[in-house]
Amino acid sequence: MAANTSSGFLTLFRRGSSGTVKRSNLFGYLFIAPAVVLYLVFNVWPLFRGFAMAFTDYRFFYPDTRWDFNGLNNFVEMVGDKAVRAAIGVTAQYVIIVMPMLFVIALLQSVLISKVKRGEGIYRWLIYLPAILPVAVGYLIFREFFNDKFGFINVTLRNIGVADPPNWLGSPEFVIPAIAVADIWRGVGFPTLLLLIGLYNIPGDLYEAASIDGASAWQQFWRVTLPLLKPALTLVFVLNIGMIGVLEGMLVLTQGGPQNASRTLGYYIYQIAFREGDLRLGYAAALSLVLGVLGALLSLLVFRLLRDRD
Repeated sequence: MAANTSSGFLTLFRRGSSGTVKRSNLFGYLFIAPAVVLYLVFNVWPLFRGFAMAFTDYRFFYPDTRWDFNGLNNFVEMVGDKAVRAAIGVTAQYVIIVMPMLFVIALLQSVLISKVKRGEGIYRWLIYLPAILPVAVGYLIFREFFNDKFGFINVTLRNIGVADPPNWLGSPEFVIPAIAVADIWRGVGFPTLLLLIGLYNIPGDLYEAASIDGASAWQQFWRVTLPLLKPALTLVFVLNIGMIGVLEGMLVLTQGGPQNASRTLGYYIYQIAFREGDLRLGYAAALSLVLGVLGALLSLLVFRLLRDRD
């Protein structure tokens, strides 16, 4: 009797149009309400506010004119902004270095771990360990590695006879590759685990059948593994498209330098919004909107290229 009474407090029953009894747990909605509110406040509301701000000349230090509508002026201005074009070039250089290396290394690691018969959990933990480190800590580690005088890399190069090793973070030609190395180390763990899940879901019978038919290891990988990994590869590509707005490495390691050689579009948006002049949040929001639309188009392209056509 007590159990029935307590369940009555937690669960309400209502009868549908067909006469069936439907149960709705109102306490469930109460429990998820804080998470929903936080999501709306910190994700949905900034999205709509930023969209509206992109069509204004919102300047933080001029409160009287913050929401003055200026149409497409911000977008027209960015077309002629040389700093935007330079930042896009730096971003493209970064993506061209990081994206292929990230996926090749993640795929190689996932295939190797999938072949391990004992202790594979330790390897999965080691691969993912950099991803759980605080972002600033990971970059500060590499700042010490790349120190031109006392860093591990340059000390090692001097010990093997290199008289004048590069100033990795202080040289325009080396700064993007150096940051790329740090980002690959930090970010390769998650795509490795995603691809590993895809590999674990491939039936072993397919490899046995391919082996009986005389397929080599490379043919099995090309004809069996890669086609069946398409869903995981698509997910990995889409989740990593956000690197076109890369900011953290430049913010911690170089502040966009030297000579703006590491000022990506994401870092330029940060500069416009929070560091330079009268903090033109409206122009920064317009740049962010273009960046978001570009990311969505790239995601659509990935889905079209990697979708299963069977």
